[in-house]
Amino acid sequence: MRMITTGLLALTLTAFAAQDARAGLREESDINAGLLAIAAADKIRRACDDVSGRLWVARNYLMGLKELAGERGYSETEIDEYVNNSANKAEMRKLRNAYFKSKGASNLDHASLCRLGREEIAAKTQIGAFLKAK
Repeated sequence: MRMITTGLLALTLTAFAAQDARAGLREESDINAGLLAIAAADKIRRACDDVSGRLWVARNYLMGLKELAGERGYSETEIDEYVNNSANKAEMRKLRNAYFKSKGASNLDHASLCRLGREEIAAKTQIGAFLKAK
């Protein structure tokens, strides 16, 4: 009985720690801004035939964000849980689409995303760094 109680306590504490990490990571504005840039560039590259992704650049940037989170005390498991959480993904899509709208583009309008992609590349923004014109 004692082992079961100890196991349940450990499982509960792990669940609370994961929730705290997700809440904590949500507050890391620079990390989330980086994730948003990657999400926006990914949508643009998938929607636009004349813009492609600089996938190695994006991958290395993502690994840097993960390393930064690790330096701030988040475990690899906590980071992965945060990034792969369906509610967090939905929130990131919402933020990405709001960014597109603020720039006069729509996630449903490929031509507007292509235009935005070319603008991001020309302006040398973080999003533009993950893209290249074909």
